[in-house]
Amino acid sequence: GDSGHLANNCPQKGPQQQQDARQNAPQQQQQGHGIRIVCDYPNVFPDELPGMPPNRDIEFLRELLPGTTPIAMRQYRMAPIEHKEDTDVKKMCVDYRALNKVTIKNKYPLPRIDGLFDQLQGACVFSKIDLRSDYHQLKMGPLDISKTAFTTKYGLYEYTVMFFGLTNALAYFMQLMNSVFMDYLHKFVVVFIDDILIYFKTEAEHEKHLRLVLQRLREHKLYAKFSKCEFWIDEVRFLGHVVSKGGIVVDPSKVSTVTNWKVSEIPKEVRGFLGLADYYRRFIENFSKITKPMTSLLEKDAEFRWTSAQQAAFDELKKRLTTAPVLTLPDQQKKFIVYCDASRDGLGSVLMQKGKVIAYASRQLRKHELNYPTHDLELAAVVHALKIWRHYLYGQHCEIYTDHKSLKYIFTQNELNMRQRRWLELIKDYDMEIYCHPGKANKIRELLKLGKAPHFREYEQGTLWYKDRICVPNVDRIRKLILSQAHDTAYSIHPSSTKMYYDLKERFWWYGMKRAVAEYVAICDTCQCVKAEHQRPVGLLQPLNVPEWKWKEITMDFIVVLPRTQKGYNSIWVVVDRLTKIQYSVPSSDRRADCDAPAAYHPQTDGQTVMPLASQKPYTQLYSHFHDLP
Repeated sequence: GDSGHLANNCPQKGPQQQQDARQNAPQQQQQGHGIRIVCDYPNVFPDELPGMPPNRDIEFLRELLPGTTPIAMRQYRMAPIEHKEDTDVKKMCVDYRALNKVTIKNKYPLPRIDGLFDQLQGACVFSKIDLRSDYHQLKMGPLDISKTAFTTKYGLYEYTVMFFGLTNALAYFMQLMNSVFMDYLHKFVVVFIDDILIYFKTEAEHEKHLRLVLQRLREHKLYAKFSKCEFWIDEVRFLGHVVSKGGIVVDPSKVSTVTNWKVSEIPKEVRGFLGLADYYRRFIENFSKITKPMTSLLEKDAEFRWTSAQQAAFDELKKRLTTAPVLTLPDQQKKFIVYCDASRDGLGSVLMQKGKVIAYASRQLRKHELNYPTHDLELAAVVHALKIWRHYLYGQHCEIYTDHKSLKYIFTQNELNMRQRRWLELIKDYDMEIYCHPGKANKIRELLKLGKAPHFREYEQGTLWYKDRICVPNVDRIRKLILSQAHDTAYSIHPSSTKMYYDLKERFWWYGMKRAVAEYVAICDTCQCVKAEHQRPVGLLQPLNVPEWKWKEITMDFIVVLPRTQKGYNSIWVVVDRLTKIQYSVPSSDRRADCDAPAAYHPQTDGQTVMPLASQKPYTQLYSHFHDLP
């Protein structure tokens, strides 16, 4: 069969390797081409390590703190029950806690896991290689072998290779792997300790890259375990996640550890559960809000009482993990969008691109932040998002959406407190725009989760639909663009508001769309100039009655914004008698109560008063000019 064919085509393989190949072949029949490439490197996949590792540029050293000596302890005797194991494989374990305590710590950094996943954006083909007994492939420094001595009933033994249990082992091995694959990293290889992931967008290039990696392993005499390797797959399990072309999801096999966790009333157990769930917090919206009842039990001097609130949070967190969404991988060539919100329960934000979620972030409020006003809390949510996603947003144009309208004017406010000024200095480092995103816009999605919005539905791309129409977000530029395309283009030819509304109604929906269409058509200059008037003609002008006595009826107006005199006058109050047309001009100041009594709410119709104003205007200008007044 195909399984036997794939296994037998690998030359110089031992019985264990052929058995591993047969076990993996049913899952890799579609990747037969990849198996043939692997079979060209049989010495990379031995049944056991061939012997002592070669001399390398990096050796595992045990540098002790000054003034300390190797630890000497008496032999520990194991009880019979401790000898029993579920498997036939015995694992060596030595207690080196005392030695680790006096060892100088190696500060070599491990890569950020989220940074490793970001490199996989756009990749379609994957291969994963897992090293065999990885730590045993690095020699101990000759002067440090004696420091690893341990006693047994058969005598004294020492380690000549690096092994589990010693501090700094992780750092040294990570340094070794980085030095081996340095010129491949961030191009088509991701390395995390003993896991090597090869990725690319095309199969042709992936074949070339796979050969390069296997050749590099052969040159450095690093050996892999064939049964744990996968080749030419479109979905790979890596570091507790499942990565594919469509995005990244939580590995169900890893989540089962969290979902099967039993309720415990011991603080240490609760802290362990939260630490395990925290690894997947980027998949859980409002993670800090959900876990708040449990984290409050772990505060200093807090009484540990497991109540219904903690149980509800415990169950909700497990539910969220089992229904975690698919997160997309970020593309630095596309614009980032951040949604921020704040409440007395904490700060929350969502990072998105093209309607797809990249990550969720949240945290609880600190004690001093509970005294912040609403404006500062909303601004703190923006600052929190910028800090936690700085590696994405710095140097990129991004849009920030918040439901607090006043944040739109944070850059133009004249009076800011010291906290706001400090945050403003940080915000100005980013190329960003702040938009108002009312909280009401999120209510539909909340109702969707509760099943209380039957006419609305949401697709995986994040698009919200009302029946068979797209819901347009509350963003002015988007709505204006839709209105412009429906009214001003050569295909629409300036329809009436009624026709335009029914045309848009077939495809789009937003609250108040009919009113928005009517207002847009009403202010269209082309429609006002070209289209015929369909309104009823206006009536005849009705003159005012002639008064019987002088000064019985008067008209008045003001000439304002004049140069201020020494007595503080900067306006002229003009009063005209309607019968005799006698005019009086009274100096006045605008530093008094406003007076606005136009004829029929239309000042331009009061020609009797406007004419004297027009005649006085040139003289006021000439006077100001000759006397050099501002």
